[in-house]
Amino acid sequence: MAVRNSLESDSLTLYEKRSELKRVIESKYFAKAPKRRRFLEFTSGQVFVGEEGKLNEYLIGVEVYERGTDFDPQQDPIVRVQAHEIRRLLKSYYEEEGKDSLVRVELHPGQYAPIFRRVKVEAESPAVSPVQGESAADNFTPLKSQWQNAVMVLLGLVCIGLGFSFVRERDFARQSVESRTLTATLPESEEWFWRPFLTAGSQPLIVVPTPPVLRLGTDGDSPQTLQGGYSIPKNKVPQFRDTFHFSELKNFTFVPTTTDFTGIGDALGLVDIARFLTSQGMVVRAKTSRLTDYKEIQGGNTIILGGGNAWSNRVFAKPPGFYVGAGVFKNNASGPTDASEYAPRFDPVTNRLTLDYALILMEPNHTKQDRLLLLYGLYTQGTEGAAEYVTNAERLAELRKALVALAPDKKTPPSYFEALISVPVENYVPGAASLVAAKITP
Repeated sequence: MAVRNSLESDSLTLYEKRSELKRVIESKYFAKAPKRRRFLEFTSGQVFVGEEGKLNEYLIGVEVYERGTDFDPQQDPIVRVQAHEIRRLLKSYYEEEGKDSLVRVELHPGQYAPIFRRVKVEAESPAVSPVQGESAADNFTPLKSQWQNAVMVLLGLVCIGLGFSFVRERDFARQSVESRTLTATLPESEEWFWRPFLTAGSQPLIVVPTPPVLRLGTDGDSPQTLQGGYSIPKNKVPQFRDTFHFSELKNFTFVPTTTDFTGIGDALGLVDIARFLTSQGMVVRAKTSRLTDYKEIQGGNTIILGGGNAWSNRVFAKPPGFYVGAGVFKNNASGPTDASEYAPRFDPVTNRLTLDYALILMEPNHTKQDRLLLLYGLYTQGTEGAAEYVTNAERLAELRKALVALAPDKKTPPSYFEALISVPVENYVPGAASLVAAKITP
């Protein structure tokens, strides 16, 4: 018999956290309580993007309970009262419906940032096996911002202060190249895909996008910068009501920048891939697209992330099968089992993104022993979903099986290929992707 004796804070993946959150809010304790669901979704979403430090009674009161900007937590205890009730419901959930869960969501007294912990499982005797954990791969998992209109584009990008504005080349994992042991532990389901990137002595380059965007102007900007900006009345951007500037300014001024931001899904995709490659002993370089030249792209194994990447569209100069046109994927070689066009989908009521698509394209680089890998989502959620797909052994096994079925010998996966995946999105968060179509490229 296995027993759970304590909670340990060993690392959980983002997908495990989202999956557990989904199970909790769909339970009988939260399913019919939309405000309490929203409380957990909103506060967890802030934790997922590293913004838990800004959670407070005022922000939750405005965002979750729709209090006005004059909300005074000292006069209106709604947030404290509901947080106490949510703690009670979480306790009841894990005593009953969620008693077998190996991941727990906690909301500690006096705090508003949920904590996600893995339950430590120990066997009572060597003769009995521990309880097996649940799969963390659910179709939907509640994140970040999907920008349905220009204002939301600005909001999402302004809030991406996660330290992923790479203004110079960064290295991940500084261990000696000569002393590394490569691919020895990779299963076949992953090894076939990543083998070219794990060559001793190589340092894969990951290129993240820095698309041109409008950012919020501040008093720290020069007069010339602010004069070149665009002013928007406050009543047109209620999404900004919790920002520091909202109460100070009559208008918001947005100024153009081509250097400061990347999509949050692209940034998290970078983390997923860098973590995977460094776990195999590789030294990984990361650069922004604007600081990367053609010579560097051709110089070895290169991974290009994001549809907003200046280098992504250059890869599509001669599309073999799928390519992007007017914000949707077009299919140059559609057959009886695939469509000629794949467009994102949105909820008809909320206008939130519910389904994104992403392309995984593997091509030869300047030399045939090197590879160029493109992960291109129509939205940033698609790119993040693609990064999770190619670092997940189960997903890669699915892709390998599809490509082997297309191979002439029906045994060996091709070296060069493209795959289109669908990425479900709920509450701005990408879920587990599914393979839509795969093609062998010359």
